[in-house]
Amino acid sequence: MTVELNTVYVDRIAPIACPSLDDTFRMIGEQGASACIVLHRPDAEELGDVAVALGLHELAVEDAAEGHQRPKLERYGSTLFTVLKPAVYQDGPEQVEFGEVHAFVGQDFFLAVVPADPRGPQAVPRALQRLSGKPALVTAGPQAQLWALMDSIVDGYAPVIDGLEEDINQIEDQLFSGVAGVSRRIYELFGEVVDFQRAARPLIGIIENLRRGAEKYHLPVELQRRFRDVLDHVIRTVERLDTFRQLLQNALTVDSTLAAQKQNDDTKRISGWAAILFAPTLIAAIYGMNFTHMPELSWTWGYPLSIVAMIAFAAILFVVFKVKRWF
Repeated sequence: MTVELNTVYVDRIAPIACPSLDDTFRMIGEQGASACIVLHRPDAEELGDVAVALGLHELAVEDAAEGHQRPKLERYGSTLFTVLKPAVYQDGPEQVEFGEVHAFVGQDFFLAVVPADPRGPQAVPRALQRLSGKPALVTAGPQAQLWALMDSIVDGYAPVIDGLEEDINQIEDQLFSGVAGVSRRIYELFGEVVDFQRAARPLIGIIENLRRGAEKYHLPVELQRRFRDVLDHVIRTVERLDTFRQLLQNALTVDSTLAAQKQNDDTKRISGWAAILFAPTLIAAIYGMNFTHMPELSWTWGYPLSIVAMIAFAAILFVVFKVKRWF
């Protein structure tokens, strides 16, 4: 386990870096003191010790230890448990990499457990630094740190949206240019958009639930405004993802239509050449039957006329199919 951040706010204003978690746990509960702790990849035993010290519910601790949770918000008594999904877009393989952050928000502590974060091990501490120079938010306590984390994660969605949009624009250009492999690219990118929707859409319900409980849990007005701003960004993100999903569905339909049209054109072309070859083959087959009594066999011009007939029929059919744009 790595303790990425271990800070105590005295009177919820002055931050003090604590040398150990034990000192932090002793200071929690003192008048006006609250703690902000970020743990990176703790094992089950280490997380259990922290959970006992902070009085965390065993079900929430079990979810945090197992990982691979969906984004959600749950309340256990006076403690909130939130699962959030940071994201980074890898443009080369065209994949969205998702991390996972489990946040526990109590009356006098904020604990973030980070089993994985594609943005780097210091991403969550940097996100919480958004409170620097904002005393009006710091005094709101641990819920302000939850806002800082959510705001950072949602802001991180913007580059992912831009990367997806750029690749979708490229796909639209490739659809009518005959580039090989565009079908696979569309399908794989469609899967990335769907996964991103699963990570981003639940945030709308999470933030709306936080806002509904604002008065009951004494959420300051300024912090309510901050959460509303995050909600606006999430809604815009989800709306753009809905648009991307529709565009990719349309692209799959267009690609299927173009493939069917190409197959139809190929069928026409093959049928046309088969018809062109049929006439000469029919004439040659008739005169290749080797019957003894065939009037044309004694003609002096029989052979040249049969050759001319073959060429003439083939040429006429070729012109007809060319006019019909089968070739």
